[in-house]
Amino acid sequence: MNAKIRYEQERRSIKSMREESIMAAAKKLFVRKGFDKTTMQEIADEVPLGIATVFRYYSKKEKLIVAIASAIIASQWEAFRSVSEMSGSCMDKLGYLFDLFISFHKEEHRENIQLIEAFESWASLAYEQEDLLEEYYAVFESNKQLFRAIIEQGRTDGSIRNDISVDDTLMTLINVFGSFAKKVSTSYNLVVFKENTGTTVQLQVLKNVFLDYLQPPSNA
Repeated sequence: MNAKIRYEQERRSIKSMREESIMAAAKKLFVRKGFDKTTMQEIADEVPLGIATVFRYYSKKEKLIVAIASAIIASQWEAFRSVSEMSGSCMDKLGYLFDLFISFHKEEHRENIQLIEAFESWASLAYEQEDLLEEYYAVFESNKQLFRAIIEQGRTDGSIRNDISVDDTLMTLINVFGSFAKKVSTSYNLVVFKENTGTTVQLQVLKNVFLDYLQPPSNA
């Protein structure tokens, strides 16, 4: 390996490690203080790095929350891909997909849920900043394509209804599970939410409701 190639590899490695350390510091602060109340200087101090270095990698705080949300969604892609490529019927795969959704909502993933909520709160008010959201849209669309392929398989093999919109069904599944996960995360410390019915049980109920809905009348 010549010196030029080795230098380039080392440079990319340092760049990657710094990006990861900046994102890790931002995640920690966004969860602890909230996105709006966290400053770039605080993120730089947390790493620690000089503020100029942080700005060289992420020119604004909004780019950091987009990068964090995109990374969280991208981390789920491989699990979804494995389900899409497994053998079995569409309904079998959907059952596994719902189980994955449920596993993502467990306590150990609460930080990711809070970060996605922070991202969505910002994105809902990010008028005229569509360019910042392109990375997230691309990753989200990749996951949707996997879900879409599974549902299309069911429409072809007759294991799910043919009288429903694939996209409408996908967004309903994603939004309902996502909304419930955010409720769990934001209400975790409220006494009113600590009812007898556990979170996993409630999500299993949602899973069964959706699977029943998706089945054609002859299989109901």
